[in-house]
Amino acid sequence: MSAVHVEEAGAAGPLLLCLHGIGSSSAAFAPQLDALSEHCRVIAWDAPGYAKSADPDGPLDLDGFADAAAGVIRSHGSSAHVLGVSWGGVIAVRLATRHPDLVDSLILADSSAGSGTDEAKAAGMRARAAELATLGARAFAKRRGPRLVSDRAPAELVERAVDTMAGAVRLPGYGYAAEAMAAADLRPELSRVTAPALVVCGDRDTVTGVEASQVLAGGLHKTAYVIVKDAGHLANQEQPERFNAWVLSHLHIVTR
Repeated sequence: MSAVHVEEAGAAGPLLLCLHGIGSSSAAFAPQLDALSEHCRVIAWDAPGYAKSADPDGPLDLDGFADAAAGVIRSHGSSAHVLGVSWGGVIAVRLATRHPDLVDSLILADSSAGSGTDEAKAAGMRARAAELATLGARAFAKRRGPRLVSDRAPAELVERAVDTMAGAVRLPGYGYAAEAMAAADLRPELSRVTAPALVVCGDRDTVTGVEASQVLAGGLHKTAYVIVKDAGHLANQEQPERFNAWVLSHLHIVTR
């Protein structure tokens, strides 16, 4: 596997690995790297083929992305709590079923069981690579970025989401990610997750939405489900104090 770039913060406590959404990078977790590092060791990756990470040696499916995340955990410790936003949550679930010994708990934020649960969603996801190729990263980000936050989000957050996406996405990595997401239907494997989980969703998320998070919460055995008020799809960025409080509460419960 080619080199995977990570941002790190914190010197002590449990290990928390943060996996970003399909149009993002480690930059999405700036609020978590800043605040949660007082309580744990926080690592946020740029997925293979994204931002500062090298392009993968060949095509990656969902198993391949999960195995890459497993490699990051092994290089930093024996196991980790895994926070996945959107597509990152899909990777996190596969990581938990494929490498259960590496996952202490899951935090699935504004995520879903994958786009393979719906034919139209899967087709739309598969079309994204061609859209990126046609538009280029900046125009692609300007089209998609504003949808990731609520209609109440400040202009600077919208701009940050667009800038993060523009600096993160490129082919072929984004194309591999889109195909992995389009092919994913995690519903049959949710019951195999043994790690305790926190499912979090912004109440104004119009991308994956509350119902998709409810599917995750209903399919997992040991789970808590919470709503973050006044937040869209990027709840961890739009309402970081509320989001971080839930994460710390979860970590306190599962590590005591």
